[in-house]
Amino acid sequence: MQALTVVPGQANSLEVSEVPDPAPVPGELLVRGLALGVCGTDKEIALGQYGWAPPGRERLVLGHESLGQVLSAPADSGFSADDLVVGVVRRPDPVPCGACAAGEFDMCRNGRYTERGIKQIDGYGSELWTVETEYAVKVDDGLSRVAMLMEPATVVEKAWEQVWRVGERAWFEPRRVLITGAGPIGLLAALLGVQRGLDVHVLDRVATGPKPGLVDKLGATYHHDPVAEVAARLEPDVVIEATGVGSLVFEAMEHTAPYGIVCLTGVSTAGRALSVDAGAVNRELVLENDAVLGSVNANLRHYRQAAEALANADIHWLEELITRRVGLAHAADAFTAEEDDVKVVVDLTASA
Repeated sequence: MQALTVVPGQANSLEVSEVPDPAPVPGELLVRGLALGVCGTDKEIALGQYGWAPPGRERLVLGHESLGQVLSAPADSGFSADDLVVGVVRRPDPVPCGACAAGEFDMCRNGRYTERGIKQIDGYGSELWTVETEYAVKVDDGLSRVAMLMEPATVVEKAWEQVWRVGERAWFEPRRVLITGAGPIGLLAALLGVQRGLDVHVLDRVATGPKPGLVDKLGATYHHDPVAEVAARLEPDVVIEATGVGSLVFEAMEHTAPYGIVCLTGVSTAGRALSVDAGAVNRELVLENDAVLGSVNANLRHYRQAAEALANADIHWLEELITRRVGLAHAADAFTAEEDDVKVVVDLTASA
């Protein structure tokens, strides 16, 4: 079969390779790969900046934003042939740490977790793949063209869960949220904010293209003015930061409402220095009872929540979020950004 592979740590090694067909062991599904979402992590791995191959191997099958169709399933597993499924990315560490032992492997304490398509386990970027039944999530048949969005949706489901847990340390009735960044994570965070009945505002640097329209169709408000101006005007109760731009992080933190919560989901690039008034940041956080937290990855609970959120979303809006699809043979094209890209998807069934 064909698979999208890379040599981790080696730039320009991305290629479509011929690899052996997988053979499911007891307790695993055999799945036909349908589609694969491409995100910033995949691009970093392709650039040689990140990633680990399976032990004893040079190449890693890439891909963690999966969608497939079950070909065979163990008896009494709860899965049947033709079911649409998404595979969970992370696996708990073998020790395990306390968090992994409790099923919260997204919060692993010792870093010994593994991840499909990222760290030491082949990903889902192949014509066939296998997955343990306990790490597969069934999705609604109506999501057959968009369910590869589930993995990024799990990231923001977890982010919203963490925001609520922090907020409920006291009385908490947020009204207004500012989301910085209108990429897939930011737009899905906006979708979940709207589903929670909040007044949602999304900020991005572009004024044209599909992003303003996607925000408008959610019933949210789009901004492209400087973040300090927008945040000062809105005084949001919650900020979800989805760009990883260091300056935006601190500008957003400065202008929340009292008892504001800032959740960081974007990963900043190291090596860029910022001049920050640490004393002012400290004063603001303490005197306003503000909170800043980071959130990454997801566990099984978040996958089930994301499946429900996507099933309740406007399918046409989800389809518009996917702005480009390429066949597996041309998967490298998905790693080169085009002007109006939001989410790019590799069609694993396309022959050309």
